[in-house]
Amino acid sequence: MSTLEAMFNRTKGEGRAALIGYLPAGFPSVDGAIEAMTAMVEGGVDAVEVGLAYSDPLLDGPTIQDAVKIALAAGVTTHDVLRTVTAVSSTGAPTMVMSYWNPIERYGVAKFALDLAKAGGAGTITADIIPDEAAEWISASEANRLDHVFLVAPSSTDVRIARTAEAASGFVYAAAVMGVTGARTQVGAAARQLVARTKAVTTLPVCVGLGVSSGSQAAEVAEFADGVIVGSAFVRCLLDAPSPAAGVAAVHALAQELAAGVRGGVTSASASS
Repeated sequence: MSTLEAMFNRTKGEGRAALIGYLPAGFPSVDGAIEAMTAMVEGGVDAVEVGLAYSDPLLDGPTIQDAVKIALAAGVTTHDVLRTVTAVSSTGAPTMVMSYWNPIERYGVAKFALDLAKAGGAGTITADIIPDEAAEWISASEANRLDHVFLVAPSSTDVRIARTAEAASGFVYAAAVMGVTGARTQVGAAARQLVARTKAVTTLPVCVGLGVSSGSQAAEVAEFADGVIVGSAFVRCLLDAPSPAAGVAAVHALAQELAAGVRGGVTSASASS
């Protein structure tokens, strides 16, 4: 049983959705990102996505792009990403890398899988490669007992959703809005519909990345999804903070609010979009 499977079994047993948080490695610094991700876990996040900074983040909105630029300007490397995974996975939370395909290919597909497994990683979310083109990565992941998560979107056909779900492991990532990432003010009907279409063809958990930024939104998504993924709102906590310590505190507070939301005890505060 993978660490992700065990985590979803636990949250299902508790009668709730999982909470998954994202931050890019190296932002605001390598150690600062580790501290913030650890704060997310302490605040109630069940699993962590460690972003691998890339110079052409086509699917990321302006908030994450700003953070990635800071990380790249400071010289963050793939080795820093793996060091981050080692530190964050030591909390006990399943820790994945979210990456575009190019950095993995340049690092070396087999080598990245091996090094990620050695770092304690649970697997990867590859944002811009479809399963049809990912045979090498799927093989390397399976050889190192890593989960490989792929994305579906509202524009995906039923056939595409079925193929993606069949190839995925760990969970299926439902990118439930069209366009780039970013916090949004409301949950649209497309998210619920996409989850239903995906669940019709797989028994894997289906987790929604939507732009959730508050406990009430997390609670709403948790009613129909197996996991709630939050990224831009956590990044915004760090971007807007007057100091690194204040940023970590804001991340911890948002994690607590979101965790209360997926557990059914929603608070009224919300993170800035």
